[in-house]
Amino acid sequence: MITLAHPAWLFLLPLIALGFWFGARRSEGALTATHLVHPDLSALPDEAAQSKTTRRVQTALAFLAACCLAAGLSQPQWLGPAVPEKPQGRDIMLLVDTSTTMSIDDFELNKQRVPRLDVLKGIARRFVAARDGDRFGLIAFGNHAATLTAPTFDQDLMLTSLSRLQVGIAGEATAIGDALGLALKQVKTDDRLQPALILFSDGDNTAGEMKPAESVAAALALGVKIYTVEIGTDLFASAARPASKSNDPSLKAIAETTGGKYYVAGNTQALEAIINDIGRLEPTVARPATRRQIAEWYWALLAASAALLVLARVLAIREQA
Repeated sequence: MITLAHPAWLFLLPLIALGFWFGARRSEGALTATHLVHPDLSALPDEAAQSKTTRRVQTALAFLAACCLAAGLSQPQWLGPAVPEKPQGRDIMLLVDTSTTMSIDDFELNKQRVPRLDVLKGIARRFVAARDGDRFGLIAFGNHAATLTAPTFDQDLMLTSLSRLQVGIAGEATAIGDALGLALKQVKTDDRLQPALILFSDGDNTAGEMKPAESVAAALALGVKIYTVEIGTDLFASAARPASKSNDPSLKAIAETTGGKYYVAGNTQALEAIINDIGRLEPTVARPATRRQIAEWYWALLAASAALLVLARVLAIREQA
C-alpha cells in the first residue's frame, strides 16, 4: 500500500501550475510584441520559431521537475507487512546450588555419566537462549549466596556466566534462604508479568543467615512465584548432605506456598522436561505490532526532478551553441 508521510506538500501543485501558466502567457506576449525590420535577416524567422519551440520544451521540463519536487516532499512510502515486536519478557532468576553434592555423576549425557551441574548448565543455557526478551539473572549458592549476573537482557552475558559455574565456588553447604532473599531484592515486579525464581538444588537449607521461611514470606508479599527443582534422588547424596535446620520449609513447601511448582529431576530427560514445563507455565507475552516495513520512494521523484532540470539545461546550451 502506498501512502504519503507529508501530503500537505501536494498543495504546491496548483500553485506551481498557476505560476507556470502566468509565466508562459507573459513569454508569449513578449514574443508577439517583438518586430524585426532589418532587411538582411531573412533567415531569422525560422530560427525564431525554433527558439520558441525550445523555450516551450524547457518550460514543460521545468514544470514537470517542480511537480516531481513537490511530490517528493510529500514523501511517498510503500507500507509493507507488519514488523513483529519483541515479546514482553519478565524477570527470571536462576538460583543454582553449587554445593559439593552437585558434582555427583549420576546423570547421563550421550551415554556417558556426567556430573549433575554439567547437565544443568547445558539445559539452562538452552532455556535462556530460547527466551528472547526476558531479563535473566544468575545466583550461585553454597555456604553463602552470590550474584553472578544481575538481571539483564544480555543473553550472551548470561550464557557465559552459566558456562563458568563450578562446584564449590560458593562453599559446600546449601544456603537456600540467602539465595531466595538475594534474588527477591533484584527482580522487578509488574502487574501483568510477575517475575519468577527457579531454584535448582539437591538438598535442604543447611546454611546462611536468612531462613527460607522468611524468604517465602517476602515472595508472597511481592507476588513472586518460586519453582523448585530437586536434582537427583540417590541415597549417597542424602547421606553426604549436612542435616537441615529445623522448621525450614522443604523445596516442595516453598514452591506450593508461593504458587510455583515442585519438580524432581532424577535424570537428564526429566530435567529437560521440567525446564520446558516451566517455560510453558511462564510464557512471554507477544506485543501487538505497531510498526510496518517502509520503503521510501521520495528519492526517485527527487532524482527525476534533477534529471528534468539537467535536460532542460542541456537544451538551453545546445540552443545557445
